[in-house]
Amino acid sequence: MSATTHAQTDELPHFVSTAPFDPYADDKADAGGDGAQASQLRLMWWRFRRHRLALISGIALLLAYVMILFVEFLAPYKVHTRNVDYIFAPPQGVHLFHEGRFVGPFVYGQKMTLDMRNLRRVYTDDTNDIQPLRFFCHGEPYRFWGLVETDRHFVCPAKDGQFFLLGTDRLGRDIFSRILHGARISLTIGLFGVMTSFVLGIVIGGLAGYWGGWFDLVVQRVIEVLQSIPSIPLWLALAAILPVDWSPLLVYLGITVILGLLDWTGLARAVRSKLLALREEDYVLAAQLMGAGSARVIGRHLIPGFMSHLIASATLTIPGMILGETALSFLGLGLRPPITSWGVLLTEARTVSVLALYPWLLFPVLPVIFVILAFNFLGDGLRDAADPYK
Repeated sequence: MSATTHAQTDELPHFVSTAPFDPYADDKADAGGDGAQASQLRLMWWRFRRHRLALISGIALLLAYVMILFVEFLAPYKVHTRNVDYIFAPPQGVHLFHEGRFVGPFVYGQKMTLDMRNLRRVYTDDTNDIQPLRFFCHGEPYRFWGLVETDRHFVCPAKDGQFFLLGTDRLGRDIFSRILHGARISLTIGLFGVMTSFVLGIVIGGLAGYWGGWFDLVVQRVIEVLQSIPSIPLWLALAAILPVDWSPLLVYLGITVILGLLDWTGLARAVRSKLLALREEDYVLAAQLMGAGSARVIGRHLIPGFMSHLIASATLTIPGMILGETALSFLGLGLRPPITSWGVLLTEARTVSVLALYPWLLFPVLPVIFVILAFNFLGDGLRDAADPYK
């Protein structure tokens, strides 16, 4: 009986691998089997690209920031071009076929009539007026980045035609072109604002957590006072301080500094709490015994220990800056014309009557939503990639 059982046991297949354990097997597979131990940056990239939504969001944001370098070329019209015959014109649809025949990208011309009963302009498509769109064409002249005089555009309306993809405003200005130009201000104000916020938050919070004592006590009391003040009234007060005779560039810089000064407290408190825990580690003591100064210990040894938290904070702070600028400009206390930003564009849609009659004036809110969602998805992916072994 036992001999039979032993024979059956010997005939069972053996599925356990006899190869030596390789802790970097997955890394080698991702690297194409080169057998080299991956660096931390490479590990972060492999982990990040598995997060498809974050990868797509990162590519979309990269394209958006590249786009703002060429807005004059991409926009059909200049930012302040007025079409007085097409005030509050609705969006024009782009068509490819006319009566079953392929024509290519074109729009129908618009006829305007006055509705005297409701006191509004009414536009209808004229199907007999086919206006083919032109690409890489000659249009309105402009100075590219204020340096090169040119008139080349990516897309232009037909000769003696119009192309209002997202409609026009109360002055007949093309909303699509103004959204593209406004992206340059709205997207970059978040970057400059987060740079100001991060410098203050990391330096002040890092020193408070590393040194402690009376310096930490003073910093915490200042942070508590700032965080106890309602943010919106504080925004309004600081924005109202800006002189009305300042140039648009100075106003832009002033709003950036204001947003950065208001947003550093949360990051400083987070950095302080992290450094209070990490400063007791053995490698910090070793660095101190070797003569490393406070700046080197904080920047070289402590901050990399919670880089994932800093990345997540940055990707959440940038959309917060964009929303802050949009809110201030929407209330009329932030950026003002002739500067064009998404918040300035939304000031055209502050009344219910305008929204009821001309809902396309709300189109500038769409890129705000898109950018904020993209930054949030990107932050999730970068946070997981920077801390792959949590």
